[in-house]
Amino acid sequence: MRKVLPVLLSLSLSAMTAFVACPVPAAAQASDPALATVEVLDNGLLEIMHAGAAAGQAGRERQIAPVVDRSFDIPLMTRFSVGPAWLSFTAHDQAALITAFRAMTIAQYAHNFDGWSGERFTMSPQVVTRGLDKEVSTTLTTPGGGTEPLNYRLRANGGQWKIIDVYYRSNISQLATRRSDFASVLANGGAPALIVKLNRLAASPR
Repeated sequence: MRKVLPVLLSLSLSAMTAFVACPVPAAAQASDPALATVEVLDNGLLEIMHAGAAAGQAGRERQIAPVVDRSFDIPLMTRFSVGPAWLSFTAHDQAALITAFRAMTIAQYAHNFDGWSGERFTMSPQVVTRGLDKEVSTTLTTPGGGTEPLNYRLRANGGQWKIIDVYYRSNISQLATRRSDFASVLANGGAPALIVKLNRLAASPR
């Protein structure tokens, strides 16, 4: 498995403060629907890590795609990543951006979680409610004993709690990072340029 920090930076809402919680095994807690969503993601990532090189990039993408669809609110994440310019785009461009953002997300997870050597996820049983959203804290532990906090912000959509942002080291937002990364592309080429960029990232994930 590749290093977590560049994974999260590549995946790229404001930063939130660190959670204070005692981690427990991810599979042990699923009473809150937000916990269940994060558990689906953690288990899906472990599955593609176990599949590893034998499955290949395409095989891991096929395996993780339904997990991404179940766990993430891709349309809302796309809109948040674009920012205010979203409202000026045509419906066609909005749909194309969502499709490209989904493809990029799937490809990057499949690329970066490409092998297993004893990694495990733990999840806090405590769910913090902040307005419309819930926050769930997890930790990825590597075989050498290193840990990376992976914290999730979720919002209800269609009767399901879905992830709308991921924070690494407790306080750095992927979506805020994405919005910063996309700003110059949008300023220079609008929606068409960003669609091209997202499709390139999907074709050559990093």
